[in-house]
Amino acid sequence: MEEFDTHDPKENNALLPYIRKRSKIIEIVAARDIVFALSQSGVCAAFSRVTNKRICFLNGSPDEVVRSLFYNKNNDSLITVSVYGSENFSALRCKTTRIEYIRRGTPDAGFPLFETESLKWPGFVEFDDVNGKVLTYSAQDSTYKVFDLKNYTLLYSISDKNVQEIKISPGIMLLIYTRTSSSIPLKILNIEDGTVLKFFNHLLHRNKKVDFIEQFNEKLLVKQDGENLQILDVRNFQLTEVSSTEFMTPSAFIFLYELQLFLTFRNRSVAVWNFRGELVTSFEDHLLWHPDCNTNNIYITSDQDLIISYCKADSTDSFSEENGKIWYPWSVRLA
Repeated sequence: MEEFDTHDPKENNALLPYIRKRSKIIEIVAARDIVFALSQSGVCAAFSRVTNKRICFLNGSPDEVVRSLFYNKNNDSLITVSVYGSENFSALRCKTTRIEYIRRGTPDAGFPLFETESLKWPGFVEFDDVNGKVLTYSAQDSTYKVFDLKNYTLLYSISDKNVQEIKISPGIMLLIYTRTSSSIPLKILNIEDGTVLKFFNHLLHRNKKVDFIEQFNEKLLVKQDGENLQILDVRNFQLTEVSSTEFMTPSAFIFLYELQLFLTFRNRSVAVWNFRGELVTSFEDHLLWHPDCNTNNIYITSDQDLIISYCKADSTDSFSEENGKIWYPWSVRLA
């Protein structure tokens, strides 16, 4: 067991005062023999698991605030998404750096990505590890673009001001359009080339807001405020409903593609459902530590048979106290 610290007053002295402040760690990424830690203030550091020492900081300039990290296993590189003080922290900038360069302590050897894209808020960039794709959105011209994660080449663009949201699942993308009073137009695309697989209107209850629309392979999940959960099979349009008293709107989902199940998170609780609308497992003794049910605090093994999460301990549990905090590891088998 080792302890790493991203805060170094001497090394960080060149950074802006706001960035130099010690702050909590919000993201940890492990890539081969390197651990990357990102602080809330935007400082990103790389540590060697071989020497157990810090290799370098990835902030390339004094005003760079790193917002998120992504390990691209397709080409063994780390992608950083940052904002800069010189741009009033208003535009996202992406950079890719080979893990080998970081291991040598030369993160400046990386190069910028998507320089032609305007990623000012509410623009965004999303990395899809399952399909090996990158999705960008430019709010300036209402254009979505899909890039190959292997070599960052542009595959196709979607320019449509009526597209309100895009959901990605294995092999397909779901385009959610501006709703009418009684329905919402939906389009399913082949994620490889953007060809349209299906286009249809899903009926809605009038004057009820849509809590969520989620896509899982051929299954579409739709929930409106105070209404039943609808599970629609888009192949044959067979509809299954789950009572709103049984299924309440969760704060987050995790889809278990190998098991054809999905997890829901609500008020520190976790539940497992199948696509027939049946509750498979409810972890009554599994109370998450964080009330916002952030899925970053959940780890599921690659076989998807084990969930490891950060939970509250009760009086019967064993726990260890350190600096007045209770650190409690918990693992529960799903299958």
